[in-house]
Amino acid sequence: MNRFDLTPYRRSMVGFDRLFDMLENQGRANTGDNYPPFNIEKLGGESYRITLAVAGFKPDDIDITAQQNLLVILGKKSEDAADSQFLHVGIAQRGFERRFELADYVKVRTANLEDGMLVIDLEREAPESMKPKKIAVGGRAPLSVVEGDDTGSDANEAA
Repeated sequence: MNRFDLTPYRRSMVGFDRLFDMLENQGRANTGDNYPPFNIEKLGGESYRITLAVAGFKPDDIDITAQQNLLVILGKKSEDAADSQFLHVGIAQRGFERRFELADYVKVRTANLEDGMLVIDLEREAPESMKPKKIAVGGRAPLSVVEGDDTGSDANEAA
């Protein structure tokens, strides 16, 4: 794999250290193991969904840990199948660990395991202090949070 040199960007961009570290660590951590396969989808607004194909795993076999800016999904197969004698093994029986870097203020809402699919719903919740506010000219009215899209499209439509 090609390695990108981010040194010129580190010299000229202040406050992006965490982003550069994530990019460099992702290249090192990507060992080529694609098990279990997964999808990441944006459901709209600030909602996201991660879906992992974990056929053969039970809810007790899966451990999900959400830390600040990190989601770790760990799967450990129970020893129930150790007594079985397989003639052919085509379904993966090994454990796994998947790590997902989360953006600031992204929280895990739900996690469900159904039909061999682990579905984890996420949502970004920016604190009130980070949301855009309308400021009254002359300071007569209090500040109010701008409702709707955070991209500023409301401001563009008004212009």
